[in-house]
Amino acid sequence: MVNPVDVIRLTRELIDIPSVTGDEFHIGTSLGELLVRLGYHVELQDVEDERSNIIATTEARPRIVLSTHMDTVPPFFASSEDDDFIYGRGACDAKGIIAAQIAAAEQLRFEGINEIGLLFTVGEEVTSDGAKLANQHPLAESCEYLINGEPTDNQLAIGTKGSLQAVIAAEGRAAHSAYPEAGESAIDKLLDVLDDVRHLSWPGDDVFGETTCNIGIIAGGTRANVIPDAAQATLQLRLAVESASVKTLIEDTIAGRTTIDYRSVHNPVRLLTIDGFDRMLARFTTDIPYLSNWGQPILIGPGSILDAHTDHERVKKSELLAAVTIYSDLIRRLLTID
Repeated sequence: MVNPVDVIRLTRELIDIPSVTGDEFHIGTSLGELLVRLGYHVELQDVEDERSNIIATTEARPRIVLSTHMDTVPPFFASSEDDDFIYGRGACDAKGIIAAQIAAAEQLRFEGINEIGLLFTVGEEVTSDGAKLANQHPLAESCEYLINGEPTDNQLAIGTKGSLQAVIAAEGRAAHSAYPEAGESAIDKLLDVLDDVRHLSWPGDDVFGETTCNIGIIAGGTRANVIPDAAQATLQLRLAVESASVKTLIEDTIAGRTTIDYRSVHNPVRLLTIDGFDRMLARFTTDIPYLSNWGQPILIGPGSILDAHTDHERVKKSELLAAVTIYSDLIRRLLTID
């Protein structure tokens, strides 16, 4: 069989369609048209105006769904290639994965395996709003396994760390900087709290490793000669344990000196693994926690997470081609499980 999907060519074509989160209309339209041409029933599940998840099925009930996301981080840059790699925004995160998953599905359909589907979401890079809506789709109830694609170097992930994003905000009282006693610096209050947070001993786990905390954004004040009356910092934690214990630790450390607003929280996720595949632990976040109704989750895909979100994003051609075989073999194995 000559697979109708040229994985290398399709990867480059998808990369060359800009699809930074919030601007997924054109990538969704192109993928929908491609899947219709290949003979799938295609549903566009509207998340917002001109932003839709793509759900593709055959005539059979999908027992297994291959899934990843269509959106990318900014900035867009077009595709290029050399003998070994394809470069461009989304090369490994996750347009090469989309191409490999479609090619794998086509290989299986040629073999007469039709109990498969494809789910491509919007918004994974920000709030997973596409996955949250997809989780409500009635088709999810018929699905036994969800194979989610992210760059894992073609290794099966044993789990994904949890995530907690929070904004710590301090209030003060503005005054002329020549008379600091007349005011109260919100920045000083915030820095005191952040220093205590930085020196916390975060809880760990034998499987998920260490909980880590990144103080990613700090903002406050208006001018150098004004005592600042407001300041805030955004923290991103990668959780090795349940979020409740970490929240308690942070709140006890803050001790009422500032406020805290949890913007997003989800716990670590243990994933289904199959013998015969190399394994790894994913320290990053995926759509999986928000697709819980789509069956037992599995995570695997070509490319390195260390290349994702960088100005040299790339994926090895040989890994893309190997991923087609890996996805196909994995589905065949899952369909034999009673």
